[in-house]
Amino acid sequence: MEKALQDYLKTHKIEYKEHKHPAVFTVEQSKEIKLHIPGMHTKNLFLKDEKGNFYLVCMNAHKRLDIKSLKKKLSLTGKLHFGSEEELKQQLNLTPGSVSIFGMIYSKNVLLLIDKEVWDAPIIGSHPNINTSTLEIPHQELEKFLNSLKSKYQIINLDE
Repeated sequence: MEKALQDYLKTHKIEYKEHKHPAVFTVEQSKEIKLHIPGMHTKNLFLKDEKGNFYLVCMNAHKRLDIKSLKKKLSLTGKLHFGSEEELKQQLNLTPGSVSIFGMIYSKNVLLLIDKEVWDAPIIGSHPNINTSTLEIPHQELEKFLNSLKSKYQIINLDE
């Protein structure tokens, strides 16, 4: 785990359990590793709209994002697409393959969208900004993490 995140979690008294594993870059690659890690496995998608607003969508790793439906929920007109590698680095200090909810510690301008299914899960698993481990984090600690952020977050039902 990167030191900045470790220090952040310690400072904010956010409890977690770290599970180290070989590097994984996709949900498919993580399936075997996930068998030994409790909780809902999440994936995070970094998006940008035509006005230059950034979004990080945190959702069940096995769900597909319906971008048209998301645009409606956010009342967006125009395109919503993946942010570039450079924008990802600039906004969340992350690289492709390591996109994580924990990158939000670096954000000032990214709106975090958390799927209600993730919000309702008793435990979630997410990379700690690197893809060689997964943090198991109980709901109450996730809530504490979200409330410690400088950026805004929104719970959104991606199934409706």
